[in-house]
Order: sequence, then C-alpha cells, then structure tokens
Amino acid sequence: KPWLNRQYRNRLIVKPDELEKNMQGPTDEINSDLLDRIQGSMTGMALGDALGAFVEFRPRQFLVDNPVKNLQGGGTWGLQKGQFTDDTSMALCLANSLIARRDFVPYDQLVRYKWWFRDGYMSSTGQCFDIGSATKQSLIEFENRQKGFAKKHHIPPEQMDFLSDFDLLGEFNVYCSREGVAGNGALMRLAPVPLFFQKHPLKAVAFSGFSGVISHGDRVAFDACRYYGALIVAAVHDLTKNELLDKKFYLKHEDLFSNIPVHPDIMKIAEGSYQKKGGYDKGIRGKGYIASALEAALWAFWSEDSFEKGALAAVNLGDDTDTTAAIYGQLAGAHYGYNKLPKQWLQHLYAHDFIQYLSKWIGYEGQSWKPEGTYISAIPPLAFQPQSNAASGSSCEQRENWTGQPTHMQTSNSQSKTLQFSETCSLVNQKHKSNPNAAAQMSFSIGPNSKLESTTGSA
Repeated sequence: KPWLNRQYRNRLIVKPDELEKNMQGPTDEINSDLLDRIQGSMTGMALGDALGAFVEFRPRQFLVDNPVKNLQGGGTWGLQKGQFTDDTSMALCLANSLIARRDFVPYDQLVRYKWWFRDGYMSSTGQCFDIGSATKQSLIEFENRQKGFAKKHHIPPEQMDFLSDFDLLGEFNVYCSREGVAGNGALMRLAPVPLFFQKHPLKAVAFSGFSGVISHGDRVAFDACRYYGALIVAAVHDLTKNELLDKKFYLKHEDLFSNIPVHPDIMKIAEGSYQKKGGYDKGIRGKGYIASALEAALWAFWSEDSFEKGALAAVNLGDDTDTTAAIYGQLAGAHYGYNKLPKQWLQHLYAHDFIQYLSKWIGYEGQSWKPEGTYISAIPPLAFQPQSNAASGSSCEQRENWTGQPTHMQTSNSQSKTLQFSETCSLVNQKHKSNPNAAAQMSFSIGPNSKLESTTGSA
C-alpha cells in the first residue's frame, strides 16, 4: 500500500487528493452494512471538520448573527470549499498507521503525526496548520526522545521513523504529553481506532483510550476517548440511537470498560448532562477542554434527527467549531451511515475517494486482525484488577451477542442489545516479555485512587 507512505514530487509532499488516483481497495468483499457505517464515520468526521473550518474560533454571538447553513470556502483559514483541517489530517495519519502496521502501534502513530507536523503529510493543503499547542508540544517531545534513543542505541537518525523491532519499540516511551493535558485534540482523531477494532469491542475501547494519552496525558482524556470509542463501536453494531444515548449506557456496559471507572467529568456526560434542550443557553460549549467538546458533540447528536442538522448545530455553538463538528461526525456518521450523509456536501469534500478507499482498508484489515500477539508499548499500570461477575454476586448466563462472541448477561436484564463481554481484561495489563518494566514509564495510574486533574488545555 505505497499510498500510505510519505511521498514527494518535486520536493513537495504528495497530498491525499493526488494519492487517491493510484489507490486500490481490497479485493475481498466487505459486508455492505459494515462498510456503510465505517465510511459514514470517517466521511462524517471530515465533513464536520470542513463545515466548521469556515468559522473556527468565531464566538457564539457571531454565529447567532451569521449562522452557518452550508459548506463554504474561505473563512478562518482561507480554505477551498470542502477542505479539512488538523482534525481529519491526524485521523488519516492514525488510520494509515493501523492499516500499514495491521496493528495498534503507538510509536508508528506518533511518527505519522510528526510527518504531518513537519512535512504536511495527510494535510489538505500540503502544509501543517491549525495544530493545537498540546499536540505540538507532545510531538516536539517525541522528536527529542527519538534523537536521544538513536544516540543511545547507535541507530542512524534516518532509520528512527521505521523501527519495527519489538524490543526497541517496547523500550521507547511513547507517552509524550505533559501531565494534566486534556485538550480535545485526543478525541478529534479517534474514529479509526474503534472502527478498525470493532470486532473486538473490549480491545477497541482500551485502544481508544491509549490512542489519546500518547499526546494528551490527563486521565479525563483517556476516559473521554474510551467512552466515545464505545459509542462508535456500538453504533457500528447497529444499536439504536436511543440505546446509544441511554443515560445508563455506561452502567449497562461496564464490562466493556474493563470495569475501570471513568473520570467524574466523563461520568456526568455518560449520565446525560448533554441532554438539554436549551443547548448553549444551558451551558453546552464547543470549547477546547475534551469533556466540553464531548458534551457538545453528543448534544448535537441528541438534539437533531439528521446528520446535516446535527452538524450545523455543532458548528453554530461557536468557538472550536471544526473540532466539535468533527467529533460529532464520527458518531453521527457511524449511526446514520454514509448513504445518509448530505449529497450536496459530499460532492465538495476534499479527497473524498481517498477517504472511501481508506475506509475499505480499515474494514478489511480490521476484520483480519487477531488479538494474539498484539503489541502495545508501555501500557499504563492499573491500581486494581477489574472485579469479576462472580465477585459482584450477579446472576449470569452465557449467550452469544451480536458479534458472535460469548457474553455474560444478567438474567434480570431487558432484552435490549448488550455490550457486556466475557473477554479477558488482561489486555490493559499486558507488557512485552522483554520489557517487564515498560509500564512504569507511564506518568499516571488508572484506578479509583488516581489523581484526577483536568485542564482546559488547547488541542
């Protein structure tokens, strides 16, 4: 898949709309319903991003006086109609990594983010723009660690972006964020992870969390990504909108989160804090803090009955308009599906075909992925082991759920679809055998006694 690599022509980065001309999809067929939802999520994210880019950073009052009603060019960044910003560029970097490595490899993800930062890889303009301060700081830290690592292990610097040895990857500390960083940049790029690993929901949720904290190191960022990742997986598996927005979604599906409690700011959202008819007047804000962005995106999804109306509602909150709408588009697109996205927007979306091909590869490689032998470097330690069903005293019976895997369901539960899995929770504790101390590299632990600090840091 050479189109996933960083390429140059006449010293200029080759952009996605140029790469798509030579792209090919997988030869094997993918379930049409699954593909519709994967393409819906990826394309919905890009549409939301492009829609909001026109008025990014504009305050709410400006949008009250001049509401966005359609996809437009110009505006804050002077983009052409349909071009996207950093949100989608980073998501494409993440998707490319998952497809190229056929696994979740945080080091490779950071390499591709660095290519975007330094070279404009996956940018709609060929240059990095609109990068958040937290993301920039983390990528600079990553570069510095690469230099030190290369010197320590006598690796030529030009080879550092292509590490594949598990021992070396296990030694490299990929958690490059300062503590207390909880900007929305971790959430805006999330979609490829739950889409790729949708066949393994527990792992999809864990990987969603880890994908965020490599650049945004606060506990609330980890949990915001886990919760939204769970919703996207559920949408792909055809849970209804009412089930997705159920105020007891988290409580009904705690097993999906390895029974690890979420941050209080995320729990409030899970319990329906966004379900306010007044929207902005009731405190919904499209701000840079990741919990606020999550709440705003879910409010837009809850308050409207079509992708188009929800995307416009997200943008017209004001402030970080592109990111709020991009986050909204990930879940809304997975729920409504590609075929229900507004056609008048799709015809103007930059690199539309590239995103469609990439979505096919996400579906294909994701279905082929097996959990045996997977690798994550520097897994954060847990402060406790998840409580088993037996210990909790619940009466359970084993059935098969909608993924064809066994699930434990309380016999007293309703007949609604479930996301409770009997998969082992050892994923979040695994460490590579050659690097038993890798987990100690993480700067925070995840558990009931963890230090819960949140900031309103930028993306």
